[in-house]
Amino acid sequence: MSIQSVEAALKRLGLDRYMLLLVATILLATFLPARGGFATLLSGVTYWAVALLFFLYGAKLSTATIMSGLTNIPLQLGCLICTYAMFPLLVLAMKPLVGAFLPAAFAVGLLYLACLPSTVQSSIAFTSVSGGNVAGAVCAASLSNLLGVGLAPLLFALLVPSESGFHVEAAAIWKICQQILLPFVLGQLCRPLLGGFLNRHKLPTMIVDRGSILLIVYSAFSAGVTGGIWQIVGLADLAGLALAVVLLMGVVMGLTVLGGRVAGMGRADLMALFYCGSTKSLATGLPMAGILFMGQDVAMIVLPLMLYHLIQLFVCAVVSQRTAV
Repeated sequence: MSIQSVEAALKRLGLDRYMLLLVATILLATFLPARGGFATLLSGVTYWAVALLFFLYGAKLSTATIMSGLTNIPLQLGCLICTYAMFPLLVLAMKPLVGAFLPAAFAVGLLYLACLPSTVQSSIAFTSVSGGNVAGAVCAASLSNLLGVGLAPLLFALLVPSESGFHVEAAAIWKICQQILLPFVLGQLCRPLLGGFLNRHKLPTMIVDRGSILLIVYSAFSAGVTGGIWQIVGLADLAGLALAVVLLMGVVMGLTVLGGRVAGMGRADLMALFYCGSTKSLATGLPMAGILFMGQDVAMIVLPLMLYHLIQLFVCAVVSQRTAV
């Protein structure tokens, strides 16, 4: 059997190279974690990789597309409600159950996950495959992430219990703006020079996108492994966390579809709402976590986000193939 046929079979199951690389990166960090000077160097490289990623996002994003999508008020409002209201409320409702059976860092990680913006590239790609409103999805995902740079840490700071021991410093929000929002704005300013090239050549952005995420995952889990994460977290904890994540995702996706239908959305808008309203951004969430939780159990806090991201890719890939037009 050829490599191409194997990849095609995996894709039909909702698996692709990126998902396999994420798993492989966690395994690499488990057995060969970054230490000492290499860990310091890796941290610096990762910082600039993330800044470059959001610069490229800004340079690629068409302002005209955003303005076109903004006119669809029900879709944009629905995505924001799902992302920044429904998610946090559901996690808060799950809090007693999660707190009783899972480590405190996982409960904090689920709350952090709930406050994050939607994915950008994957939600737009899945919307396109399903014949959804691509312009609306581009606008919704972009708006979600622009707002999320400031809104996500503020929302998390508001909702995280004081007794949890986790807190958000005001300086951390400024650092997030420096690493994410400022490069994005600079990218928008450079769009007349770079936009055409980047839209014709997808590979540079994809390499930076995937590469920066893999670097962050390796860095975070290396720190977790050297800190003894796998001695603290057992298989029962991982199974419980996976169950909580699947339950959360199932309820979110169900309510997203139900809300879209109640609002009278057409099929195109409903598909955009489904993908943008039920997904969470690893590309935004991981660098923010590295700043917000510096000196704390970053690997354990981002583990819920990692699991949610992997499962959402699998579920959305299957759904998009079943609904492809």
